[in-house]
Amino acid sequence: MRPAQAIHNWQMDQKADLNMPEQKPQYVSAFRALSVYIKPHRWSFIAVFCCTLIAILTELLQPYLMKIAIDDNLLAGKNDYRGLIVIAVIYLGLSLSTLVFSYIQNNLLQNVGQSIVARIRKQLFDHIMKQSMGYFDRTSSGSLITHVSSDTEALNQFFNQVLLSLFRDGLTLIFILVMMFQLDTTLALYCLILLPIISIIAIAFRSFMRSTYQLARTRLSRMVAFVAENLSGMHLIQAFHQQKEQERQFNERNGLYFKANLREIRTNVVFGRTFDILSNLSIAFVTWIGGRAVLGQDLEFGVLYAFITYIRQFFQPINTITQQWNTLQSATVAVTRIWSVFESKPEVTDREEEEASEPRAKKDDELRQMTLTTERGEDASASLQSLDGVKGDIEFEHISFNYEEGVPIIRGLDLHIHAGEMIGVVGTTGAGKSSLISLLCRFYDVKEGSIRIDGTDVRDIPQSTLHRLIGLVQQEPYLYSGSIVDNIRMFDESITREEVIAACEFVGADAIIAKLPGGYDTKLSERGSGLSAGERQLISFARIIVFKPKVLILDEASANLDSHTEQLIQQALHVVSQERTTIVIAHRLSTIMQADRIIVMSQGEIVEQGNHQELIELGGQYCELYEHSQGLSAS
Repeated sequence: MRPAQAIHNWQMDQKADLNMPEQKPQYVSAFRALSVYIKPHRWSFIAVFCCTLIAILTELLQPYLMKIAIDDNLLAGKNDYRGLIVIAVIYLGLSLSTLVFSYIQNNLLQNVGQSIVARIRKQLFDHIMKQSMGYFDRTSSGSLITHVSSDTEALNQFFNQVLLSLFRDGLTLIFILVMMFQLDTTLALYCLILLPIISIIAIAFRSFMRSTYQLARTRLSRMVAFVAENLSGMHLIQAFHQQKEQERQFNERNGLYFKANLREIRTNVVFGRTFDILSNLSIAFVTWIGGRAVLGQDLEFGVLYAFITYIRQFFQPINTITQQWNTLQSATVAVTRIWSVFESKPEVTDREEEEASEPRAKKDDELRQMTLTTERGEDASASLQSLDGVKGDIEFEHISFNYEEGVPIIRGLDLHIHAGEMIGVVGTTGAGKSSLISLLCRFYDVKEGSIRIDGTDVRDIPQSTLHRLIGLVQQEPYLYSGSIVDNIRMFDESITREEVIAACEFVGADAIIAKLPGGYDTKLSERGSGLSAGERQLISFARIIVFKPKVLILDEASANLDSHTEQLIQQALHVVSQERTTIVIAHRLSTIMQADRIIVMSQGEIVEQGNHQELIELGGQYCELYEHSQGLSAS
């Protein structure tokens, strides 16, 4: 069952600050959401419950044994050493039992809690990976990092600390009350006066503590997001000497988080110390009431001793529960934030996922209608799945697209790219060039019209197949931590080392890699730091070659290359583009001058198209761009 289905009616908006309207905590909904994960471990939880029960009983029987030893032996004037030895042996056995069953209980709960949190963390990461590009446009990377790391850790503390406290300390309170009434009903009733006082204090602190913990976590998330954004843009910060300004902004966020933490600590201390004072007053009260009863011979001294011991034990679980209150608050907020991610749905999905909930008859009927190809004679899905039958004919049919409502990026564009054709795309910034490529790769879906590959709408092609069909080389290549071989084959063991080396030789990267200390086994750090922009681009180009796409896209891929490296790319591109549909977006017109056709885009529309010579003779926007690139006057 998907997490979102378990809590489809449960939503709780996060508060950005204390000034936002207070929302009622929804603990029941939080536990209902977690029940999906808890259910497979129900037998382990039953075992934890049994071990906890035994550990509590063995611990609470110890004061009762002391009461027997005092009243029935020592104060009774008996010299039954054998009886005392038996009581001592039983006492030791109870102590050892408490230790053993507490150990088993803790290990079982730790194992279950870690398993559940690991599963949630895995599903959370998988769910984030399935989101469309629009989701990452709206959500900061720092917030997502907080969800995967900090929020899941808060959930881990819930299972390993809060849940254990609820099990153990809750049962302890119940059994202590039972033992008190067993010893003396009157004294137990006096002790019950404490319960409403405890409840009043807890209620008084509850709302304030929740808002305090919410504020601290919100400010932590903002600080993490700020740090993540600064690390990713460090080159820009240093280039414009923004270190002081960014340090000032970080100190401001860090100061706010510091104040929120201090407020949280002060709240926790006041809450805990209030119960300490109440505990000491209660012991003094029981000692006074019980002492008078013992002096009046209305109460046995052993009973009073046991009562004082139980009163101390009574406040220990309460203190433990209150100390875990902030953890419970943090866990509840963390669950809310995690499930807000789970509730997000990808905007771009495969047809099978969209139709999963439809009646089977309707689904089968629509699947039959999807078996159309260019000639309508063979199964489109099968031909695309094999990749071998794909020619690479691309058609943009009257497409329109916008990121925000009312702000069109592409307007009614029509474009037909023949199989094996090399197309150059140029235009000023904001013309819609990269958006056109994003739509072809289906990072976003068109608002109107359709995009077809070999006559099949890209929305009918599984995304995994589509992304194997299309090879994309971007302006800023991304390299992972790992060896050069793994970065080129993207950790796909089915691609051999020999194929990787051949691809590098093909694009001219072999000579560069040979100079590295470990050759092809050289370990790269995050984003390939230590390599030049050209070297990273060559490696990303080799990556495309080993996957043998039917459609090749270069999105400003030569923008950061020196002339020598650009020449290597041009030579490789000339060979790679043979019998392969190629789309090249470039600011450097030298990259596309040899293209079969060049299209010029402006404000989301194609305003010119033709080969280099035709567009020069036309004397339009392309001619103007060319003259600027050559340092000539536009006039």
